[in-house]
Amino acid sequence: ARRSLTSPVVSGVLCPCGSPHASAVESGGGGGGNAGSCGRSVCEASEQDRRLRTLFQKLDVNRDGALCIHDLAVGLGRLGLHRSELDLRKIVKAGDKDLDGQLDFEEFVHYLQDHEKKLRLVFKSLDKKNDGRIDAQEIVQSLRDLGVKISEQQAEKILKSMDKNGTMTIDWNEWRDYHLLHPVENIPEIILYWKHSTIFDVGENLTVPDEFTVEERQTGMWWRHLVAGGGAGAVSRTCTAPLDRLKVLMQVHASRSNNMCIIGGFTQMIREGGPRSLWRGNGINVLKIAPESAIKFMAYEQIKRFIGTDQEMLRIHERLLAGSLAGAIAQSSIYPMEVLKTRMALRKTGQYSGMLDCAKNILAKEGMAAFYKGYIPNMLGIIPYAGIDLAVYETLKNTWLQRYAVNSADPGVFVLLACGTISSTCGQLASYPLALVRTRMQAQASVEGAPEVTMRGLFKHILKTEGAFGLYRGLAPNFMKVIPAVSISYVVYENLKMTLGVDSR
Repeated sequence: ARRSLTSPVVSGVLCPCGSPHASAVESGGGGGGNAGSCGRSVCEASEQDRRLRTLFQKLDVNRDGALCIHDLAVGLGRLGLHRSELDLRKIVKAGDKDLDGQLDFEEFVHYLQDHEKKLRLVFKSLDKKNDGRIDAQEIVQSLRDLGVKISEQQAEKILKSMDKNGTMTIDWNEWRDYHLLHPVENIPEIILYWKHSTIFDVGENLTVPDEFTVEERQTGMWWRHLVAGGGAGAVSRTCTAPLDRLKVLMQVHASRSNNMCIIGGFTQMIREGGPRSLWRGNGINVLKIAPESAIKFMAYEQIKRFIGTDQEMLRIHERLLAGSLAGAIAQSSIYPMEVLKTRMALRKTGQYSGMLDCAKNILAKEGMAAFYKGYIPNMLGIIPYAGIDLAVYETLKNTWLQRYAVNSADPGVFVLLACGTISSTCGQLASYPLALVRTRMQAQASVEGAPEVTMRGLFKHILKTEGAFGLYRGLAPNFMKVIPAVSISYVVYENLKMTLGVDSR
């Protein structure tokens, strides 16, 4: 008996007519000037306002004109909707615009309306047959398209939690009834939590979000994410710069006859230029974060439009294509800065007075072409890096979902960071020989009278003189900086997000 209260009060609250297509028709359906979004004149603003006020009053247990967590717990309980304290905190946080810890009537209305829009977008994306209903096969297919594998039995379990009439399909009213006063979870949660969106930095490749939501783009939150990510990258790169410079020196100078170890490399750097020399090349490495991440983000958005998808989230093969192309465009745009970074890291004390002096010297002695030395292996390295990074991430994600996602699809920060770090490290490992050849080509162009080297010729020379191991010189300091770089960038990113007023996803 209690459950019946939910249908007229909660389900129909935004459209009293209770039509299955309530607020589905975006253009008014020719029902006259008073027609609401469902196309019926009964959906007038005054009636809708009355129903919202009725629901608000039912939930406002202590009659103080605002809904706190206790009000929601008791009020929803009386309506047969039992929510955990964590769920209720999410509802209040999502709607609380003035940050007073409760929802007044206006905030409550905005929360319901915004929440319904999000629910409709997810419902439409899952309704593959366009028949106004979602079945188990559609859930399986939708999640498979986004790289999340679940069995049909798991899909049916999700359906049963929302299906009130036992048809094993969900219509719009059932979907809205279940989610309207409930933080989005189950299907949308799986997609949202596992979007490859955590910004962290592994030294050279700053991971920027694959996609931003429509709301984030409209409210300008996207640039705050990028600013926070750029700041996090700058701090983590500066903290791990000595290991990065050691990696470059080992890539260029280490060989069978000159077996440079980590301690020996640090000792050599300090002896030659003092402790400050450990940070050579870091300035340009930090400076290139802003243009690279901005160009990569803008290119990604344009490529999404070119692919022609109107989905908020891309399928796996589309993400791989868009991510690789966006990375290639960003790298092409800032590649001269990559060459400058290598030259600055390899310079001897007093060789250049600064970045501009280094750039002038290269231009005067070697010409403009020197700024694109090693460009081809750099571009070729993007494909194995992006492909393996994505493949490993998707595999780890699906393994976690199959084994551990019992009550929630939320993996938690540690699991997300671990998956992202492992996938990025595997991507780096796959593309490392190309990165080493690129660095040597950038460096060898500075040696006066040195013969012109080609990518193919350099590969042959390294394999002949040093064997396959020679293609992985400097790998140890490169891997040593991964965990500190990821940890530092994540902590700084989260703190900068709070400072800039960005909600955690």
